[in-house]
Amino acid sequence: MTDLYDRTYDELAAWFTERGLPAYRAGQVFRWLARGVSDYAEMTDLPKDLRAALAAEFRVDGLFVERKLVSADDDTVKYVFRLHDGNVIESVLMKYRHGYSVCISSQAGCRMGCTFCASTLAGFGRDLSAGEMLGQVARIGADCGARISNVVVMGIGEPLDNYDELVRFLRLLNDARGLGVGLRHVSVSTCGVVPRMLDFTDEGLPVTLSVSLHAPNDAIRRQLMPVARSFPIEDLLEACRRHVERTGRRISFEYSMFQGVNDRPEHARELARRLRGLQCHVNLIPANEFAGGTYRRSRSEAVRAFQGILEAEGINATVRRELGTDIEAACGQLRRRLEETETQ
Repeated sequence: MTDLYDRTYDELAAWFTERGLPAYRAGQVFRWLARGVSDYAEMTDLPKDLRAALAAEFRVDGLFVERKLVSADDDTVKYVFRLHDGNVIESVLMKYRHGYSVCISSQAGCRMGCTFCASTLAGFGRDLSAGEMLGQVARIGADCGARISNVVVMGIGEPLDNYDELVRFLRLLNDARGLGVGLRHVSVSTCGVVPRMLDFTDEGLPVTLSVSLHAPNDAIRRQLMPVARSFPIEDLLEACRRHVERTGRRISFEYSMFQGVNDRPEHARELARRLRGLQCHVNLIPANEFAGGTYRRSRSEAVRAFQGILEAEGINATVRRELGTDIEAACGQLRRRLEETETQ
């Protein structure tokens, strides 16, 4: 049985037409999906026999809220979703002055093996379908009772490792007959899978590409990220330059800071030299610490000094505002703890 959330508007219209039913029913169903429906009984403007026919072919309850944690420090909410096959993913709702933003997962687990990441230690389950990505946005919007204006594909998983479903999800998300989230309000992260970055640029989707850099050179990057062994930093930066030239969208570089590893003044100066002339922004992240992790987060004074050097060299840099620290809002932490508990 497939997920109803995976269907595009045109695919739904064809399904109704093939059964001699009016195509306008597709619009009704598509709108229900945008409202985060999880039970066919909620589709009150559809006849019961039609709901039964849909239920016989498509599931609509593929995401079950296993846990929901609300931060006491801010308005951040973390959702742990159980999928229909038992896999677990995480999503985070964040409230900003400009509206609500959702950070979603693209995979149940991750294959990239980054040595500082809780998602890696929890292991890899499978890729998510486009509908499972869409469902996270819709279900959270329904739960908080507000329109989601921004989406960040930066939760568990490497989005470009699930390329076809990611692109399908973005087109579903953008469809004005459904959620209608503008792609300029969407960010997609990658740890630097260069061939897929080149493909993604050619899609012509005006999303922000957020690149997990985390190091100023190959030696440190290979220590932190196995993907760097396949794709050297200069190849990665060339793909970034191409993306900026083709799309006109600046690159956002994520730079997690680890004490004594990548946070020294000489690292900042080397990074500035590499990025000079590239339309970009560097997001400095005091690293998340978790049980089993081997790295310690940089001291606040080292982070600020690093930022100061970048800015003095003409590189736009900010320090990420931390949200939901009391509920372990960083990706992978709760999934890992939950799955460890279940295997004990």
